[in-house]
Amino acid sequence: MIEWQGNIVLENGQLNEMVILKREPLYTGTNGKVIERFFITPNESFIFKPLTNDEQIGKEVWVQENILSVFPDFYPKIIAKSSVNRPENSWIVYSDLGPIKHEFTLEILKNVTKQMVWWHSLPIDGWKDAQLNGPKPKIETIKAELFRSKDKVIETVTNLNLPKKTMSKLFLLLEKKIFSKTLVLSHGDLHLGNYGTSQNKLVIIDWEYAHLNTRFWDLYHLIDLSHPLHSKTVTSELRNKILTEYYDQASTYGIETNRENFKNEYYLFSATFSLWMIMLIEGDLKRKDDRWPEEILRNQLFETAASLFHCIEEL
Repeated sequence: MIEWQGNIVLENGQLNEMVILKREPLYTGTNGKVIERFFITPNESFIFKPLTNDEQIGKEVWVQENILSVFPDFYPKIIAKSSVNRPENSWIVYSDLGPIKHEFTLEILKNVTKQMVWWHSLPIDGWKDAQLNGPKPKIETIKAELFRSKDKVIETVTNLNLPKKTMSKLFLLLEKKIFSKTLVLSHGDLHLGNYGTSQNKLVIIDWEYAHLNTRFWDLYHLIDLSHPLHSKTVTSELRNKILTEYYDQASTYGIETNRENFKNEYYLFSATFSLWMIMLIEGDLKRKDDRWPEEILRNQLFETAASLFHCIEEL
């Protein structure tokens, strides 16, 4: 029996160097804390995750106990957790599913989409009162922010070689659009760094931002959201194949929707979200955000602009 708290993890929330054989940093959270793989024997490894966002304290454990417990076996299980309720000392130890390949391929995207439709089909009544939040504002808030800064937004994007006329068309469509109010369970942060394969099996990690949202939230993060550390190329053909896959899978669960309306709403949702992301990235570039080198941010800006352009063309 492994004694986790006080032995493997010290009272200060740090791994105990005296009993750890090897450590492998995996990524750094928004607060600078490092998520890492560690070994306690040559063949026995786990994932150590300190709290990376103080506002999310307790959420990750709650999601696993109350939501993921009914899920297929494609996520890492919580092995141990801190007993203290202080953000600076809060931690979780996960089972280690092995190194994850984060590949943006049609096969993997279809596999994730199939599982996504399944969790989108789950009844949500039992989760409506849970205080669960995503990492970004809801789409209607994003839309309102864009309209408040409309002139600045148009100027910024026309500098990226998108005609002002096209931007005017987008805002006209947005002015009339009320996005779907139908809520589903959402992963919340399904960017390329949070899904992939390990030992030829699908893995979907980091469910701490699971919450209720429109089905287009997960779809946008899966297909068009650009991430600084995980570059990808999205083509119109690939996007349409995944949207078709989602629609066809949803039909098997009795989710009724018109195919054309479904795709058009996605294109508008994606264009709106990408436009908002462009403004965030431009802000990071102007502030010279120390978290990301300028080259990485400019690549993310390019990818996001490409998604914006493609989705507007589909409308």
